[in-house]
Amino acid sequence: MAEGVNRYPLSWPVGWLRTKCRQRATFGKKSAGDRKRSLSIEDAFRRLEGELQRLGAADGAVVSTNLRLRLDGLPRGDQGEPSDTGVAVYFRLKKQDRCLACDRFYRVADNIAAIAAHVEALRAIERYGVGTLDQAFAGYTALPSRVNDAIAWWDVLRIERYKATPDSVNAAFKALALTHHPDRGGNTELMTKITLARDAALRELRGEK
Repeated sequence: MAEGVNRYPLSWPVGWLRTKCRQRATFGKKSAGDRKRSLSIEDAFRRLEGELQRLGAADGAVVSTNLRLRLDGLPRGDQGEPSDTGVAVYFRLKKQDRCLACDRFYRVADNIAAIAAHVEALRAIERYGVGTLDQAFAGYTALPSRVNDAIAWWDVLRIERYKATPDSVNAAFKALALTHHPDRGGNTELMTKITLARDAALRELRGEK
């Protein structure tokens, strides 16, 4: 699993631009009578998982969204679309941390499907011999928790660094999330910064680099 990345709430990769105007998607699934219907979250997850497996990057992959989760880690089916329907997928490929993100569409399932379609296109790169996957990923954001280890987490969480405990870190995170989570009208980029600060704090308290 990608270290320091949450399945919920959304851990949007720092530096990855957000879409200003969302669109309706054309992703769908044929049902009885060849009628096309919208993808469900389960359909989209299955499609993405299949593409990641074919890419060789399924083990430990994390799909991060603003959908609340069931006990098995998959999104609950009894909820509507969150205000921020963005999706970020974190995985390791050829011993490198990778991330792909999409918030172009109105539905979370469609953003997941868009990433799955992109992975399918990436798989064709090396097959045709024109380029490599490393070249394709060169312009993408890597795992954000690695990029932001130097963040002054104590300033973000508004606690004293040398008096911090795991409990105080988590309490500070929850207090800030009540105000800044996108589902409560907050800012996604700021919420990502708060999440990364919490993860950096907990790593430091565990003595990890």
